[in-house]
Amino acid sequence: MGIIGWIVVGLIVGALAKLVMPGKDPGGIIVTCIIGVVGGLLGGWISSMAFGVSTGGFFDFRTWLIAFVGSVILLGIYRLIVGRRSRSHA
Repeated sequence: MGIIGWIVVGLIVGALAKLVMPGKDPGGIIVTCIIGVVGGLLGGWISSMAFGVSTGGFFDFRTWLIAFVGSVILLGIYRLIVGRRSRSHA
């Protein structure tokens, strides 16, 4: 799957990650979608490089699952980092 496909998948799973992890994000929905794209790309890269798992095509369930897991993990890391930073400035 090409980079455009991963961007589209990342936008969608970024929104789904926001639904699974509700709460206030410092950057809003735009930053959450960007995190979804980066998380999807990162999840796809890690799964293929580290585990040798092929992500398949655009409509493959495995592709969507890998992108979703990557997005949720990256959104959680983002919230931890930005949450600490905002508490230390308060």
